[in-house]
Amino acid sequence: MNSLLVRPLLTEKNTKLQEKRQYVFEVLKDSNRIEIKREIEKRFNVKVSSVRTIVMKGKIIGTLTKRGRFEGRRPKRKKAVVTLMEGYTIDLLGTA
Repeated sequence: MNSLLVRPLLTEKNTKLQEKRQYVFEVLKDSNRIEIKREIEKRFNVKVSSVRTIVMKGKIIGTLTKRGRFEGRRPKRKKAVVTLMEGYTIDLLGTA
């Protein structure tokens, strides 16, 4: 069985959210909040209080060549912001 979680998203903004016990993951596009909550609780052995999801549009990428302008598009992706209950944390970097 494939996991719903594609990867954790580690950016400066997402690292600041970890102080509030909020973690951001890229998830499969067809997953829902209940499935994401179950997967996080099972994989990291924590209790989840809420899950928010965001579908990000793919950016348009353009390049100029001798033959003219070519445009493409990055694929859509879905992010989940997971808030943990008091007293739980996830060590994404493995520094513990």
